[in-house]
Amino acid sequence: MAQPRILILRAPGTNCDHETAHAFSLAGGVPESWHVNRLLEEPRRIADYQVLCVPGGFSYGDDVAAGRILGNQMQHHLAGVVEEFRAASKLVLGICNGFQILLKTNLLAAPDSKGATATLTLNDSGKFEARWVRLKVEANRCVFLQGIREMELRVAHGEGKFVARDEKVFAEMQASGRLVMRYTSASGADAAPYPANPNGAMGDVAGICDETGHVFGLMPHPEGFVDWTQHPRWTREPKREVGDGLRLFQNAVRYFS
Repeated sequence: MAQPRILILRAPGTNCDHETAHAFSLAGGVPESWHVNRLLEEPRRIADYQVLCVPGGFSYGDDVAAGRILGNQMQHHLAGVVEEFRAASKLVLGICNGFQILLKTNLLAAPDSKGATATLTLNDSGKFEARWVRLKVEANRCVFLQGIREMELRVAHGEGKFVARDEKVFAEMQASGRLVMRYTSASGADAAPYPANPNGAMGDVAGICDETGHVFGLMPHPEGFVDWTQHPRWTREPKREVGDGLRLFQNAVRYFS
């Protein structure tokens, strides 16, 4: 098919939409940035796109809670068309604030009879964390992570601690292959204490996917590392062809080719 079209959904306070559009462009896609109000007016237009991306930032200033307002808008006014979008084997990506937003819809961790199954809450440190982190990937079926085993990306968040409702839910998510990205220490140890795990996430989880592998949310910012010169040690380490984050966007574009 022709180059896939990417709909980047922004709201007041979103601040990573331009970088995300640039990353998709470098990967060979055709991104367009839409304010959420435009999609609310024309929800059926989502069918014109192959990828829906909710980028990072502070949608609506995180005034109520991180991502809650835009998440509620999507759940109450766009749930039908977004579910049709996923059912058509299209892709949905949520980065940082976008991950928070997707968790407040039914796309990533649908509630059950007991309520919400997972959330993202305040960092254990009690402060905003901005640092580079090492990540190990267990891709399984996740389209965005195919062929990737490890990454270095930056994080920038105050509410990034992934928490499942209880150990049973966590075990079920793990058994189903949905816990696809975890923080790891420089030694690659199974447990990553702070600051390797910047927020205290349960099981060091940095990103999860849905059962289909078509919906993916992560706290680190892949759009912030698409060129090797963006790495803080780029002058001191062997050159890489592309930044680690670009591979994620390339996988999304390649899926439609």
